[in-house]
Amino acid sequence: MFKPNTFRKIVLLLFLLLLPILVLYSVSTNTSTEVVRKQIETTNLNQLTFLMNQLDTNIEQLSMFPVLLSYDPYIREFLDRRPPLEFDARNAEYRIIEKLSLQSVSNGWKNDLTVIIPHEKRAISSNIFLLESNQDMTGPIYTRWTYMSEELGGKTERYFVHEIGEPAKAERKEAAQAVFRVRFTTGNMTAMLDAYKNGKNNDPFLYVPGERPVLNGTSSEEKTRQLIGLLEDELGAEPATGQRLVKLGSEQHLVSYVKSRQLGWYLVDYTPYQSVVTPITEQRNFFYVIIGLLLVLAVAASFLLYRNVQRPLRKLIGSVQRIKRGDYSARIDYQAKNEFDYLIFQFNEMSDQIKTLIEDVYAEKLRSREATLKQLQSQINPHFLYNSLFFIINSAEMNDRQAVVQMSQNLAEYYRYATRVENQSVALEEELELVRNYLIIQNLRMGRVQFEIDVPEKMLDLELPRLILQPIVENAIVHGVERSPEGGMITITGKQDDRYNMILVQDDGPGMDPQRLRDLQAELAQPMSEEVGCGTWNVHRRLQYRFGGQSGLVFEQLPMGGLCVIIKWTRGEETGD
Repeated sequence: MFKPNTFRKIVLLLFLLLLPILVLYSVSTNTSTEVVRKQIETTNLNQLTFLMNQLDTNIEQLSMFPVLLSYDPYIREFLDRRPPLEFDARNAEYRIIEKLSLQSVSNGWKNDLTVIIPHEKRAISSNIFLLESNQDMTGPIYTRWTYMSEELGGKTERYFVHEIGEPAKAERKEAAQAVFRVRFTTGNMTAMLDAYKNGKNNDPFLYVPGERPVLNGTSSEEKTRQLIGLLEDELGAEPATGQRLVKLGSEQHLVSYVKSRQLGWYLVDYTPYQSVVTPITEQRNFFYVIIGLLLVLAVAASFLLYRNVQRPLRKLIGSVQRIKRGDYSARIDYQAKNEFDYLIFQFNEMSDQIKTLIEDVYAEKLRSREATLKQLQSQINPHFLYNSLFFIINSAEMNDRQAVVQMSQNLAEYYRYATRVENQSVALEEELELVRNYLIIQNLRMGRVQFEIDVPEKMLDLELPRLILQPIVENAIVHGVERSPEGGMITITGKQDDRYNMILVQDDGPGMDPQRLRDLQAELAQPMSEEVGCGTWNVHRRLQYRFGGQSGLVFEQLPMGGLCVIIKWTRGEETGD
């Protein structure tokens, strides 16, 4: 049965329309996120590399200062030919201090330049506040940048120092004629890190395993310690430049690092990864909100479509199905309050007209059927009468008075039964009684007809049209028993199944050719012909008129010979006319 599902199809279509948009946007968002992430990673690394290049450039310039000092003519003259007079020596020393100061300020970083004369335990520095100590006069010469610290005024000052000796092969200060030193504090690096961080959500610092890191002014020491704990064992094996994702607490961070060529330290910067993709995440969430609103609107539109279109259609289709099943009282009492109201009104009017026409046609059909039945019955009665009268004539000629009396008596009872036209339906029991009388008459006439009637008692009250069994029994005698010199046996049995009531009339005569049997069955559906015979054809048609097209006669060849005629009618019409 057709079941409309337009509403489901429309809802499914709306979802299918939104699904590609959602999939495409998800793919686009993922691609955009990946592209932006790579761009940000590259940008961060490039900026960090640029900062490290600036730092290395400054340190490289500072590295050249001791070399320049060693070749300065004033300093060389002061070291090689000390002025004999105290006044001249003091003036020469002032000129060296001025030279050191000018050289120091030529670099953007705050630094101190010092000329150390170990054997005189003297030091000349650009920083007049720098105190001389015995440590400056002894110990190794730091030919590479070295990270150091000292206590000044209760505070710890950390700095980097680089020295060259005179002569150059001297490894300790005690063995050198002079030592040229440059140093700068970590404050220069902190200022550079602060300038790099300015306004950004990152946290750069300088670090080398085994040393205290150089932090920016607003660094988160807790996170820095956590990050150093994660990187401490790995930075030495890592390449000079790189990036990685590290989880600090519950949040992922993007860590970038660049190694200094001059110091060997790592410039490390980390930023929350979520902040990198926040704009894309916000845009994605906004899109999901829009998709949600579209889904709500789609459901609302589907509901309106269901209420204004689907429900009226279901009501209309349901009523059409009821009419199809024969319920012509089907009406639609639904008000759609739209164009469907006109269609519903027209349908109800059409149903009324169909019902009226059906009732008129049915009444006319009943009248026509009744007239046809009476005509068929009038055809059967003379047929039986002719055969009976011929039998009486033959019996009279043979002076068989008893057969004449019995035939006349049974013939009278038959006509009394057949002429009751006020009721065209009789109980099966009455039909069987008529057949029993008929078989007795035939046995009297022929003397070689045996019969047996076995019908369940519960079938005796079933109603049938008059004169249904007698023509079939008559054909069994004429075409079965009469052809056998020894006579024959007529068996009448009754049975029922879930759909049909059946009376089986069997004879043990010669039977019928299978092809002729099939032809005979097919001819029952055609107009009456001489081959079929009026009795058989009339019985078949009367059963169909009374009980429907599935009822009628069925012919079967018996395995042991003989023919079986099955009179069947549907069980749904067992009572009533």
